[in-house]
Amino acid sequence: MRILTALMAVVTAAGVAVATAPTALAEHPAPVDVCVAGVPETDPLEPGPVDICLSVFRPAAASRDNRVPVLLHSHGWGGSRTSAPGSFRRYLDAGFGVVSIDQRGFGQSGGKAHVGDPAFEGEDVIRVVDHVASLDWVRTTGPGDPVLGAVGGSYGGGYQFAGAFAEIAKTGRTRFDALAPQITWHSLNDSLAPEGVVRTTWVTALYAAAPGAHTSTVHAGYAEGLLTGGWPTAMDAFFRDNGPAHHVAAGRRLDVPVLLHQGASDNLFPLDQAIDNFDRALTPRARAKSLFVGYNGGHALPTVVPAGYSVSGDACSAEFGGYDALELRFLAENLLGAPRALTGHGRYRLMTAEGGCATVDSVAPTRAVALPDVLTTAGLGLPQSIKVADGPLTVAGSPHLTAAVSTLGLDTRAFFALSVGTSALDAKVVQHNVLPHREPGITFGARRTIELPAVAATVPAGQSLFLTVSPISDMFPLHGSRTPGAMLLRDLTVHVPVVP
Repeated sequence: MRILTALMAVVTAAGVAVATAPTALAEHPAPVDVCVAGVPETDPLEPGPVDICLSVFRPAAASRDNRVPVLLHSHGWGGSRTSAPGSFRRYLDAGFGVVSIDQRGFGQSGGKAHVGDPAFEGEDVIRVVDHVASLDWVRTTGPGDPVLGAVGGSYGGGYQFAGAFAEIAKTGRTRFDALAPQITWHSLNDSLAPEGVVRTTWVTALYAAAPGAHTSTVHAGYAEGLLTGGWPTAMDAFFRDNGPAHHVAAGRRLDVPVLLHQGASDNLFPLDQAIDNFDRALTPRARAKSLFVGYNGGHALPTVVPAGYSVSGDACSAEFGGYDALELRFLAENLLGAPRALTGHGRYRLMTAEGGCATVDSVAPTRAVALPDVLTTAGLGLPQSIKVADGPLTVAGSPHLTAAVSTLGLDTRAFFALSVGTSALDAKVVQHNVLPHREPGITFGARRTIELPAVAATVPAGQSLFLTVSPISDMFPLHGSRTPGAMLLRDLTVHVPVVP
């Protein structure tokens, strides 16, 4: 119970990193609380009209004659908007207005959470932007078009993409001028159930954190998943449209600067989710104006089976004075017209598991290493680690392996990762992340490409980089192999992004 309570606290707090100002407060006016009409709810648990409630923070200097840009803000899953006087002082002092939103199903807003669905949360954000544009102290670039940015993490990052892409789908453009999403997703299906294998630990925590917000589809799907050990078809359909992956598949791209801040040790929305957003969801022009920072944190739980490691922190933001300073500078340059002093646009800054920072132009593999055959049991058994290369070396990016895969047993699953240690006996998984590979039926020598978690690690002299293969993972309990069996990988090659 204590573990679940801790998980729920992480889920609720994720992304709400805005500090409240001291009690002896400034001259900024108290926030104004309002509600706007959202999309009517269709779920049978709560059908009917929906209000989306917000708190509007106006900086003291803003007026009809001195209009300012606005930042939208929203909360993590299970949370609610920030409405206390004195909140967001660093943004207000910098000359931004802030509008903090209760997303549908949370706080004072009605309805059920459709989890970033463009037809629900996306349309809700559009209506909030309409309200922002109507405020007489907000700077605009045309009728109904405010100068607009967005901040927030986790679920508070997802709404940013939901709103911006929903506008593009409707009108071909978005009114957002810059986004700063933290620890959020590209594809919810790939995050919650990669290859249809459910991240049981996190999915259970998310479900328990907000029982009253769920739709009837999620309630039914969660129960079915526990019974069958699979990712129900209804859940796949429910989450399919709810993220940038859906819009990218439809040919849409964001053409505004984005600051992506993602946890390299995040094992709910892993680093590869932000890499997919950076590489696929932005136009080349937007990517050339965007920044990518990976750090060790986010939805970060330590893994025990197989054991993992990472040093917590944000080493790659240190050169900017910390993430808060970086975010404020990014927003000032793109919304306030501040001089452009930031550098490193279009590159990846990735914090290593050991506490350093690797900056690379590409996350693609640069070295291929052939390994001996690997045989792992399925469902029960111990992890094994196979040496890939000796240190010193640094890896930073998205590795994968290729192999001829054979299985005994139905719905065979194994878990893969890169690890570091002095030997196979003490190798630990880099940044606590594994990914599953699943073979639904009996397979004989099928050629497969198996994705490994995106990571950054510095392997010192005297240690080695390993491939870890495990029949079980504590991030996927109850969703290992469905029957006893084995998985054999032959003609195995690991493709690793080694930094030159």
